[in-house]
Amino acid sequence: MIEIKDLKKSFDGFYALNGVNASVEKGSVYGLVGPNGAGKTTLIKNMAGVFIPDSGSITIDGQQVYENVAAKSKMFYIPDEIYFFPQASILDMKKYYKSIYPSFDEVRFQKLQEVFPINPKKSLKRFSRGMQKQAAFWLGICVRPDIMLLDEPVDGLDPVMRRKVWSVLLQDVADRGMTVFVSSHNLRELEDVCDHVGIMHEGKVILERSLTELQNNIIKLQVAFDGEFPEEVNKLSILNRQQSGRIWILIVRGDRDKIIAQINKFNPLLVDALPLSLEEIFIYELGGMDYAVKNIVL
Repeated sequence: MIEIKDLKKSFDGFYALNGVNASVEKGSVYGLVGPNGAGKTTLIKNMAGVFIPDSGSITIDGQQVYENVAAKSKMFYIPDEIYFFPQASILDMKKYYKSIYPSFDEVRFQKLQEVFPINPKKSLKRFSRGMQKQAAFWLGICVRPDIMLLDEPVDGLDPVMRRKVWSVLLQDVADRGMTVFVSSHNLRELEDVCDHVGIMHEGKVILERSLTELQNNIIKLQVAFDGEFPEEVNKLSILNRQQSGRIWILIVRGDRDKIIAQINKFNPLLVDALPLSLEEIFIYELGGMDYAVKNIVL
């Protein structure tokens, strides 16, 4: 289990992390989302032990991470910008990882060559960005880590390879209880793989819930009334509303059944609950923080 408590990290007086609190259960896939500059990458680098926090703590199974070899040996970090040694091939990097990760699985490395069709003898610097990402996953999966830290992990991968990578990762989650902590702007993809989501804003995790809870806490309704929009409906926690003729689209926070029961009191001509995507939830949760999507007049 990963516990982050009141974590702060500053650069030249600016707090990139300003009191982060988060909890990641073992064997879960935790998706971290947030606007650019929210502190996602800085948080992951603190979790990986790349940065030392100014204050607060990060523990894995009760152990501090920074300069803790035992804790770091349980995790593998794939950053957005991949780095390999100059002139190194995949075989060279494999030797390096085998020297620092006792858990490196040579048999798995050979089997995964079918998944990642890359020449292991070729210099990695000659590969495209997408192929370098494939190489990083190939090596990282063979480490068999307890925790996989991923920052924009599938950026640059084609759709088929994305599916292959997630299939292997989720198999490890199911079979070994591996924990995946992933930051990505691809919310549609996170929606398919995550069971917990944290939303970051200005150096803090402002919301942390299971994906099911998050989706159940905000609903999207299509309603129509015979006459004016009932004033009493405005007492609901409406995050956004749009009108098209007699049809209203409402984004409402709260319990789905209670909200629909409240609207039914006004005998609507139409009331229909529509699926709400993680991307929409993200936009509307941050709507009160100057991230609302408004019409742009040119």
